[in-house]
Amino acid sequence: MKQFNSVQVSIAAISAIIAVLSCSSDIELPPSYEQKPSSSSSTVPSSSSVEPSSSSIEPSSSGTVPSSSSVAPSSSSVLPSSSSVTPSSSSTVPSSSSVLPSSSSVLPSSSGTVPSSSSVAPSSSSIAPSSSSVTPSSSSVAPSSSSSSSSVGASCAGFNQNNWQLCDVRDGQIYAYVTINDQTWMAKNLNYAASGKCGNANSTTLSDNNTNICDTYGRLYNWNTAKTVCPAGWHLPSQGEWNILLNYAGSSTAATKLKTKNGWNGTDDYNFSALPGSYGSSDWFSNNEVGSVGLWWSSTPQINNNVYVLRMETAVNNASWNEQRETNVYSVRCVRN
Repeated sequence: MKQFNSVQVSIAAISAIIAVLSCSSDIELPPSYEQKPSSSSSTVPSSSSVEPSSSSIEPSSSGTVPSSSSVAPSSSSVLPSSSSVTPSSSSTVPSSSSVLPSSSSVLPSSSGTVPSSSSVAPSSSSIAPSSSSVTPSSSSVAPSSSSSSSSVGASCAGFNQNNWQLCDVRDGQIYAYVTINDQTWMAKNLNYAASGKCGNANSTTLSDNNTNICDTYGRLYNWNTAKTVCPAGWHLPSQGEWNILLNYAGSSTAATKLKTKNGWNGTDDYNFSALPGSYGSSDWFSNNEVGSVGLWWSSTPQINNNVYVLRMETAVNNASWNEQRETNVYSVRCVRN
């Protein structure tokens, strides 16, 4: 009977052991014991192997940025902390090719606000095109400023205004000028085409078109046009300004000294070069007096719509004043302001 009971106890004990053994396979060990390395690899890695570089501290798939004291997580979901596990450099620290994923596989949407150091570089380089794009604009201001810098206009570009010559920016015509007794005069009759008339040696009709007479003697203007036809910086002389010139040249012989030697019978003592372009009215031209009589407007009016006009003739040594109608056409000499 005792033997039977002993057998039963033994059977029960074996059954209990079997039950315990069968259950032990279902028991999950704590993480700290499951991955405990062997004693042979328990050497604490140096600070250079534990502290991850700035390029290895990437956010995990959960988007959490590890603190500077934690070890970069491996591809496994559970890692022991640096205080509980000291893995050897050979078993725990994976190579950069197996652990560090590319930036495209690591940057999850939840961690988009923490870009890696390499992802910042494209952003900084993308500013360069913006800064260089300003250059054409700055350069594009230089052509606008150089075209407006010419003070003599496109038709007179490059002309030397200080060589005792004037270029009229309105049409590009060149006029010599001369200073006589503190007055600066044009040394040629004006030939600007604003409402000016040209005579013809073979006709008594005036033309708006240029002729060889205008090329030599200048155009003829009525008084209203003559008052404003001189270029900028110049004006139609008054009777008083004309008289200053005549008195300086000597009243009795002023005409002779002011007439040109080439084309008239003067001595041209002051290079004034007066030329006789004749005269006319609104619908008539005295073509037979071209080369022998010249008349020039003043800006000084007389009574009855008449204006003082200076007259020179081939056979007369002095100049004289006439009173003529505003609608008649005569030559213009400009004096500088």
